[in-house]
Amino acid sequence: MSINFGQIADEVLINLNGYTFEQDRTTYLTEAVTSTTSPSSSPTILKLASTDSVGKGIVEINEELMWVDSFDRVGNTATIAPYGRGYLGTTATTASVDTKVTIAPTFPRYVVKKAINDTIRAMGSALHGVKQTSFTYNAAVTTYEFENLDIKNILTMSWQEVGPSKEWIRVRRWEFDSFADVATWGSGSQTVTIGDYITPGRTVKVVYLTDPAVLVNNSDDFATVTGLPESAKDVVVFGASYRLLTYLDPARASQVSPQADEIDSRRPYGASQAAARQLFALYTQRLAEEVSAQQESYPTRVHYSR
Repeated sequence: MSINFGQIADEVLINLNGYTFEQDRTTYLTEAVTSTTSPSSSPTILKLASTDSVGKGIVEINEELMWVDSFDRVGNTATIAPYGRGYLGTTATTASVDTKVTIAPTFPRYVVKKAINDTIRAMGSALHGVKQTSFTYNAAVTTYEFENLDIKNILTMSWQEVGPSKEWIRVRRWEFDSFADVATWGSGSQTVTIGDYITPGRTVKVVYLTDPAVLVNNSDDFATVTGLPESAKDVVVFGASYRLLTYLDPARASQVSPQADEIDSRRPYGASQAAARQLFALYTQRLAEEVSAQQESYPTRVHYSR
């Protein structure tokens, strides 16, 4: 079963809620937000179902963070500051009626998605994306160009035999140039030179390793976009979770008074670090297992450069 970017972000948030004692407070919009700016002359005014938990500070609508400058508990409205739309690097967007509004989210969805992509990038040093491309063989050409594929290494090359057998025959003589001459091929190009005999006009399939691609849209399929196996999804979840938990204690570091320490005795300072270490250990273990599985699935194959 495929899983997309939005579902992975949801899973990370569900897992993180298991490590916190307080759930985020929420309400919803009773009137649509139709603008993406909040100038002082005509500020964005959020009309909410309730303002009981609203105060000056951050609210989250969809994936946008906003800064509330003032609020009205009688009219159930919150006024956004002139600098409050698209707060902290998020993207200002419109929102429809009944959209959830999260007040002072512990883990903003924008940050969760960033942690997921940071984890995917970091995994690229150990676990590669596996993708494939193809081209048509021409007897007059020995060197073929790959444009902007960012190939780290070629695993196998094969070509489809003529006739009803549908056999794919391995190419045994080839040489890969990861930094092809810019003057000849252009920027961002890589090449492979084939030394085997291949029937002209046949399709040549290339299976290669590349850095995992990051996810952008909620609908992006994890395996298709990143090139990682679906089994590596939990590695990404563990990695994003430990990255986010690391920052819980610094957020509470200002609570140094005896009264604050007493109130916070249920979750002493440093507790999140223990959870982060546990998740990091799980992340490291699962990453090692996925690396081993990839090496078994794509063993090193001998080929000749000439």
